[in-house]
Amino acid sequence: MRSLYEDDTPGARRARDVLLGTDIAILVFVIATSFAHGQAWLEVVDGLLGALLLAELAARLFASRAPRRDLLNPWTWVDMVAIASFLAPVTGEAFGFLRALRLLRVLRLFRVLERLREIWPVFRRNEEAVMAAANLAVFIFVMTGMVYATQHRSNPHIANYADALYFTITSLTTTGFGDITLPGTTGRMLSVVIMLAGVTLFLRLAQALFRPSKVRHDCPSCGLMRHEPDAVHCKACGVVLNIPDEGH
Repeated sequence: MRSLYEDDTPGARRARDVLLGTDIAILVFVIATSFAHGQAWLEVVDGLLGALLLAELAARLFASRAPRRDLLNPWTWVDMVAIASFLAPVTGEAFGFLRALRLLRVLRLFRVLERLREIWPVFRRNEEAVMAAANLAVFIFVMTGMVYATQHRSNPHIANYADALYFTITSLTTTGFGDITLPGTTGRMLSVVIMLAGVTLFLRLAQALFRPSKVRHDCPSCGLMRHEPDAVHCKACGVVLNIPDEGH
């Protein structure tokens, strides 16, 4: 099991590619079914996917050289929350949006990032932008679920997920049309969280998109990781870098 997660053999790489493909398929399923709730078949599929993800988490902890440390890792808890949202539909349909937290966990697994950089040149060139966009997307999904969960029973303007998503987007962008508001102290505080976090996440995404393109390569001397694509020497210490290109 440890060789599956850590070795660089062709078999281990293929197995991790299958796991990565499965995660991507699950995330596509989450997005596609976010607005389809209350259906019996969907709860069955959610339960099966939750059991599959739980088995993968157990295998990962079993293969770990420090399972206690990994179990206490905050990202493991994020993974557990996402898995619980698959396995426990009784917690409420609105909390299905917590399944999107799986995306954050997947993108922070070192082996996944390493493999994406290897097989997907676009990801390698735009890693920061992709990560910033993923953080923003997950935040939108989770906050939409929280808005719906806390408001749909008491707020006539939040009748479905589309209303909650609309409010979340208008708050994130600080547009604030005013046709939907969240009354009460809880609603106002939730709106404040959405606006403040939205400004921060949008700023990070904009910086990643418009910042001059750089490549990630560890300097063997000083450890500086970001360099110009055509850099021959490290700008911090002057050592020769030998940054690999894409063959052209």
